[in-house]
Formats: sequence, structure tokens, C-alpha cells
Amino acid sequence: MDAGGLPLELWRVILAYLHLPDLGRCSLVCRAWYELILSLDSTRWRQLCLGCTECRHPNWPNQPDVEPESWREAFKQHYLASRTWTKNALDLESSVCFSLFRRRRERRTLTVGSGREFDSLGSALAMASLYDRIVLFPGVYEEQGEIILKVPVEIVGRGKLGEVALLASIDQHCSTTRLCNLVFMPAWFSPIMYKTTSGHVQFDNCNFENGHIQVHGPGTCQVKFCIFKNTHIFLHNVPLCILENCEFVGSENNSVTVEGHPSADKNWAYKYLLGLIKSSPSFLPTEDSDSLMSLDLESRDQAWSPRTCDIVIEGSQSPTSPASSSPKDSKAGSQEAEVASDGERVAQTPDSSDGGLSPSGEDEDVDQLTYRLSYQVQGPRPVLGGSFLSPPLPGASIQLPSCLVLNSLQQELQKDKEAMALASSVQGCLIRKCLFRDGKGGVFVCSCGRAKMEGNVFRNLTYAVRCIHNSKIVMLRNDVYRCRASGIFLRLEGGGLIAGNNIYHNAEAGVDIRKKSNPLILCNQIHHGLRSGIVVLGNGKGIIRNNQIFSNKEAGIYILYHGNPVVSGNHIFKGRAAGVAVNENGKGLITENVIRENQWGGVDIRRGGTPVLRSNLICFGYSDGVVVGDEGRGLIEGNTIYANKGCGVWMMSSSLPHVTSNHVSYNGLYGVAVFSQKDGSSEFPGGHGAQENFSEDGDAILWETELEKDDDLLRRPVTVALVESNSINHNGASGLYVQSGEALHIITNVIHANGDRGITVAQSSQLTHVANNSISCNRQSGVKVEAQCKVELRGNGIYDNRGHGIITKGDSTVVIENDIIGNRGSGLQLLPRSDTVKVIKNRIHSFRAYGIAVRGRAKALVQENIIFQGKTNKTIFQQISNNRECIMQNNKFLVFKKKSDTWRLVNPPARPHLENSLRGPSAAHNGRKVAAMATRITARVEGGYHSNRSIFCTIL
Repeated sequence: MDAGGLPLELWRVILAYLHLPDLGRCSLVCRAWYELILSLDSTRWRQLCLGCTECRHPNWPNQPDVEPESWREAFKQHYLASRTWTKNALDLESSVCFSLFRRRRERRTLTVGSGREFDSLGSALAMASLYDRIVLFPGVYEEQGEIILKVPVEIVGRGKLGEVALLASIDQHCSTTRLCNLVFMPAWFSPIMYKTTSGHVQFDNCNFENGHIQVHGPGTCQVKFCIFKNTHIFLHNVPLCILENCEFVGSENNSVTVEGHPSADKNWAYKYLLGLIKSSPSFLPTEDSDSLMSLDLESRDQAWSPRTCDIVIEGSQSPTSPASSSPKDSKAGSQEAEVASDGERVAQTPDSSDGGLSPSGEDEDVDQLTYRLSYQVQGPRPVLGGSFLSPPLPGASIQLPSCLVLNSLQQELQKDKEAMALASSVQGCLIRKCLFRDGKGGVFVCSCGRAKMEGNVFRNLTYAVRCIHNSKIVMLRNDVYRCRASGIFLRLEGGGLIAGNNIYHNAEAGVDIRKKSNPLILCNQIHHGLRSGIVVLGNGKGIIRNNQIFSNKEAGIYILYHGNPVVSGNHIFKGRAAGVAVNENGKGLITENVIRENQWGGVDIRRGGTPVLRSNLICFGYSDGVVVGDEGRGLIEGNTIYANKGCGVWMMSSSLPHVTSNHVSYNGLYGVAVFSQKDGSSEFPGGHGAQENFSEDGDAILWETELEKDDDLLRRPVTVALVESNSINHNGASGLYVQSGEALHIITNVIHANGDRGITVAQSSQLTHVANNSISCNRQSGVKVEAQCKVELRGNGIYDNRGHGIITKGDSTVVIENDIIGNRGSGLQLLPRSDTVKVIKNRIHSFRAYGIAVRGRAKALVQENIIFQGKTNKTIFQQISNNRECIMQNNKFLVFKKKSDTWRLVNPPARPHLENSLRGPSAAHNGRKVAAMATRITARVEGGYHSNRSIFCTIL
């Protein structure tokens, strides 16, 4: 560049004195001068932008301290927007006859004020022509009658904002008008400050106080850099309206009301406004600009990779470690460790990491003292890529599989074309970069209205957005906080897209969905609410996907009164109540969520709740993983329930859930616990009685009488609580604990290496059916049945437990066709008060004790069993006293003959026979597998997991 030898810094100083027209001319000189003009962005262009009386800081009012990416671009956008109102000037003039033969008339400037050309605005308007400019000098102008604008004009206040006040009621009848730098107040005779029914109006840098603005379709409006104090904007059937960089303060009702479907009849300004929207910076995320949501939003500056995700375990004891055991459990454990009155004894040896509790090699020479029976023990199935097969370690991180990692908003929109189209659409009212504060309502959309909100802040309101009567809203990247009720309401078939918003510290729910509303809630952060994060009730629906919902005082997601959403791919964590609560006949499909570190149950189902809970990770909760309370129902399928401090699954006997194909491991108490409804809540472990009462949001009860009862194919009728095809392993207490007064079916489960017994039946007045389960390597007995319990044990494989295989003193206990092999205590022990116990067609082998031990006067029928001898110095059958009520018939006793003898379980092969007792798996979820029992089982556990597996998943 030939600049006479002057340095660039000096040229920049010189050019900084030029006005806007001169800068434009200089940029046309050559390429070098053009680049020089562009380099003045942070100096001269910034001065021009901030010095303009018609605009404010580009990021006002939400981020006035944040500089825009380009001051020149921001000034350009405002300059173009401020000229929109004159775009139809050429069309209007060309319609006049003989316009081609007339010289184009120059715009006049009319002045109004004391000592000026006109004394009042009305007198100036009477003399104004097309597109004249009327300048109001400082003062207060009060019009005594309604002003009707018949010709397009521009009304501008001179001086600083606030020096020109206009008390008037204006009705626009012309095609276009612009008003700038004015303070509007209502006239004494009408609260309406401005009204238009067909034309276009543009407000720039104005203040409105204590009045109303009305725009009716096909009229349009464009509002920028304005302040509305207790002022209501009413938009009726408006095809397009832009509210940008405005502040709404102290509204006594709604700040903005959008009513009616956008008019199909559009005025001249529609296409120009649409072009202006498309040319301005978009709020839609890009691969480079999309902010990544951190897994732990307590520290919001952490970002996560879109394909990998870790859960960091806090530095506390593992839920299954001795330090985390409750005093009640410790006491129970110490009683069991001693030789108690019921004869159950537990070897005090440490558990191995994989649950392979080999019965050999402690203090005896196995080869000299025992005979082996060849079989294999079924271990827990691998799930989620094997990430949750080992115990949690303090400070360690657990990597989530890709199916459970949160996607960015851009990734979700790319996958969902319908959501992308909705996010890109512009119809009705566009509100962006505005501030709504300290009032009653923000935006109210009703009667098929359409509104789009981008980058706004809603704070200290009664509610932020309300959408009802078949209306649709699009909310992108807004902040909604400190509302005195719920942040966002949807009623009466409202819908739309709510994506990328930050919703927090609201007094009620962050998002409230009722009365058949069906929104898509995507990639939001909903946290620290004083009640629930999201509430769905009154036949509300919706898709709730890929959100982070955390640290709310009540349930992260609360579904009740026939609410029926699809909840998928969310991270719900650190709530002070349940992660997901389904009550009062609520429904919903809850799938592939990460629900962790919640104070109450990860998922709580009560009072007629009937959800489908499928393929979720429910972990590290401070209470239970899944709670099915009074009258709870639903399908609980294919979930990983891991390392919760309470039980994995806690059920009341009055509930009828179908619990199938879940992986329940490393929980602090029971893997699955079933308690009687008759028991007091104080007797439940972990204080479950406190979880009964969820608070109801607002007027929830009003909707109950209007609910619809529709059939759902996902929920089949269940008449008996069913626990089947689960892998229940490495839990702190019994794998499955039953204290129930109602029937229960326990079928085809793998119950392995739990810290107490495999199955404990403490109370069962109705029949508990235990069939085709693999019960192995548990720290105490495989199965224990207390007095007066009705239990049927059929087709189970009970192997390598550290106590007895089965110990019973129950009433009408039936033990039929089980394999009870390799347990360290007796294979089967019948205790005093056992009444009518039937032991038929079992294969029984004790590793170190008796095959069958009868204590006291137990009444039993032992018939057609095969009993193998174990240790050389033990007999196969032991009876403490001469008990004539114990009948032995047609049993086969196999005694060793030489040390090399090896028996195998054939004809039939080793139980359980899972492949014969199960139907095919669900076609949609056939990837959820549970390891099948091998036909050849071995007494010596080799360790590790077997690759020979089968699927078993029963669909009712």
C-alpha cells in the first residue's frame, strides 16, 4: 500500500476521525484501504456503535460487559435493521400515476417543540408527507385525542433517551412507521399506547411505561433496544414479529402475549423481516460453537468428550464394604457367623473379586478328604461392556458406554431431522436476547400461536413461558431461573421444542407438562429447583431426551395422573429425592438414562404407577436403586442397578411389577427385597416409609377427573409379582429377600456371590415359587426358609454356597428336582418346626458336611433323591433324634469306592435348564443377555466368566 510512507498505526489514528459515509468511501478505494478500514473494529467502529443514539451495546441487556465478535458487523446489522421500515418506499411511489415523469421528492424534516415549527405532534402529522421525518425536541408532549397515522413517517426524539416523553394513543393506518428515542406513556383516556392492524411498525431505543401495545395480523412489528416497564405487548395472528435486545420489567400480567395462528395474509414487510432474520447470527449450535455439557455440572467449566464419559466415585467406602454396612446388618451377620440355634454357620473367609468362592484349599487336603462332582458354576453376565462387573473403588472412574453418553445439541439435531426443522423455523413471534425480570409473566402463547425464543433471560417472574391451546413454542439457549412457580408451562396440547436451555432455582418444576401437551425437551440443564425438575401429569406426554437434570429438591422427573412421556438418554443425578418418580397412575417409557447419586430411590414407582423402565444405569444412589411401593406396577427390564447404598430393587408385596433381565450388583443391602404391606414403615431398611409422600405440583388434583384411560401395548397385565431372568450378584446382604404376604414368582435368575444368603424367605403366607434359578457362591446359605412360610423350590441349581445349600423350617415347603451341590454346609438342612416338607427327586452333594441333616422333630417326606457322599468322615444322611415323622423312601445314596471317583450330572444335565423354561427374548432388546448354565458343572470354581451364554427374557 502506497501511503506516503506513513505507518499503519498513524493511518488508523487519522481514519478514526472520519464519519460513517467517509469510511464507506475510503473502503472503496482499493483492497488495501478496505482492509485498513476493517482493522478499525475495536476503535472507530466501536465508537460509532456506542455513540449512536438509536441503539445500545449489541449485547444489552443480558451481557453488556461482553464485547461482540465484531463491532463493525454489529453496527451494520443495526443499520440495516433500522432501514427496514422504508423498504416499501419504491413500491409505494411507483404506484402513483406518472411517477416516472416526476422528480423524486426529498424527505422533509419537521421539528416539534417550544419555539419550533410545530407545537404538537398532531399538528406536525397533519402537514407530513410520505416518509417525512418528525423530530421531537426535549419536552413532554400530551395529546388529548387519538392520533391516527395515515402516511408513513419517522418520529424521532432529539437528545438523550428520557428527554422526550409522549403521552398519546396512536392508531396506525398507514403501511409503515418508525419511532425512535422516545418515552411512551398512555394518554388519560386509553391504556393503549400504540396499535396497528395491517401495517409495519418499527421501534428503536424507546421506553414504554404502564400501557399496552397491540399488533394484529397481517400487521408486523420490529422492536429493538427498548425497555417495557409494566407494559403488555399483544400480538394477534401476527405472521412475523421481531423483539430483540429488549428489557421487560415489572409486568402485572404477561409481558408478551402471542395469540392465534400466524395470518396467511402477509404484508409487504414479511419478506424483509424474514431476510433480516436469516442474515443475522444464528442461535443454532454448530460443531465448533456448541457448548458441551459437563457430566458434573457443579463445576460448569468442565467439558466432556462426545464419545467418552466417566463417572468418578467419591472417596467414600464402597456400598458393599464392611465399613458401609448398617449396624443392623452387622449384628445379623455376627449372629449368623456363630453356630446359632438353627444350625447355620458361615465360613469367615474373604470373598474373591469375581465371586468364585472355591470350596477347596483353606485348611484341609481336598484330594484326601473329598470326592469331586464335575460341574460349572454360572457367574454374572457382563453388561455395558463389562464396566460394572467389578466392585466400585473410591476415587476411581467408570467409563460409560457410548449409548449412555450425552450428545451435544448439534448431534441431537442432526439425528432428528424433525427437531432440526422445528429449530430452524421462524413463524409468529421471534424473541431473542431479551431480559424479562421482576414481574408476573414472561411470554404467553395461546390459541394456536407460534413463538420462538432465543438467548433470552427470564428471572424473578411468577413464570417464564406459558404455552396452551395447541400452540407451539421453540426455546433455544435461554436462561430461566428464580421463577415463583414453574419455569415453563405447557397445557392443553401445547408443544414445540425446548432445547439447550439453562433452567434452575425455580420454586416449582422447571418444566410442567399437562393436558395432552407433547413437547420435545432436548439437551437442557435443569437443576437446583426447589421442587421437581420436570413434571408430567394429566395425560401429558412429551419426549425428554439427553438432558442433565440434577440437584433438584424433589424428583428429577415426576410422572403422575396418567402422564406418559418418553424419557431417554438423560443424566439424572444428585437429586435430594428420587431420580424418577412415577405415581398416581403415571406411565412412561424410561430408557437408557443414567440415574445416579440421588438421595432416595433412583426410580420410585407407587400408587398405580405403570412405567416401562428399560436399559437404564441406576447407580451410586444413597438409598435404593429402584423402589416399587404400594400398588406400584410396570416392567423393569434390562437395567444395570449398581453400587447403591440401599437395596438394588425394593418392592412392597402389594405391588405387581415385572422385574426381568436386570443386572443387580454391588448394592449395599439386598439385591432384590420384597416386604409386606402390613409392616410398619419404621421396620423397612433404609427408611423407605419416608418415601411414600411426594408433593403434588400446583393444581395437579384438578386434572384427575379429566384423565383418559388408554391401553398401552408395552404394559401387559401381571397378576403376580414376577422376578425373572435377573443377574443378582455381589450385593451386601441376601441376593433376594422376601418378607411378603402375597404370591411371588422367582424364576430363572442368577443369584451369585452375595454377602449373605442367596435367597431368604422370612415371611410368605402365600406361595413363593422359586424355579430354575442358579444360586451359587453366596457367603451364607443358598436358600433359607423361615417358619410358617410357603415356598416351592423347583429346578434350581444351588452350588458352592458357604453355608448350607437349603435350610428350612417352613410350612409346606416343597423342594423338588433341584441340584444342590458343593455347598460347605449340609446340602439340605431341616430344622425343628418344619412342617410337611417335601424333598423329592433332588440331586444333593455336600462338600464337607451331610447331604441331608434333620434337626429335631421336623415333619418331612424325603423321596427319590440322589445323594452323593462328600467328606470321608461324614455320612450322607444325619438325623439328630429318632424322628418317625421324617419319612425316607426310594432314595439313592452314592458312596465313594476309590479316591479317583468322579461323578457327573447327566440325564438330566445340570440344573437350571434355562433353555427349556424360557421363551424367546424381546426382539427389540435381544442384546441383553444372561449367562446360561452349562450342562456340565464342576465343583471347583476356576474363576472368570464363561463365554457359553444364552438369552432368557420372558415377555408376559
